[in-house]
Amino acid sequence: MKWIAIFAAVIAAIFFIWSQTARADTPQTGQAAPDFKLPDQNGKTHTLADYRGKWLVLYFYPKDDTPGCTEQACKFRDDLHQITALGAHVVGVSVDDSASHADFAKKYNLPFPLLADSKATVAASYGSLTNFGIVKFAKRNTFLIDPTGKIAKVYLSASTSRNSIEIIEDLKKFKAS
Repeated sequence: MKWIAIFAAVIAAIFFIWSQTARADTPQTGQAAPDFKLPDQNGKTHTLADYRGKWLVLYFYPKDDTPGCTEQACKFRDDLHQITALGAHVVGVSVDDSASHADFAKKYNLPFPLLADSKATVAASYGSLTNFGIVKFAKRNTFLIDPTGKIAKVYLSASTSRNSIEIIEDLKKFKAS
């Protein structure tokens, strides 16, 4: 029992340190958004510059076709008309490959790009990578990037059910000011 308690304490300490380090690496409001160049589910390459002059919802998610990721993607799909009416584009990013993204997008009729960050470099540059050595996945973080390419708002551990609504509410506030 003593070893189990020690093991649990070590794991908790590692998780705490890891979570604090990850937040320190996350771009903050007002900073320039890290650049990216990644293929989507159709093989088309997307860069941050492609969205210059437009609002960009860049959302990171752990894994294609899992319950939480499916809920979040479908909420963005369902709310896409409102988001685009506010002048924004939605782009999802995970460390899954383009083929996995293509299957996911087709299965749920997702009309926005899903970028394949197979080397996990973009997720890392956004402080949104969980790296356990051989297992890597993106954290569920969302970045609202303004038309000048700066981070307007950061949503850490974004809610799968509310993230798209939060984006819509915040876009309305930014448009009003």
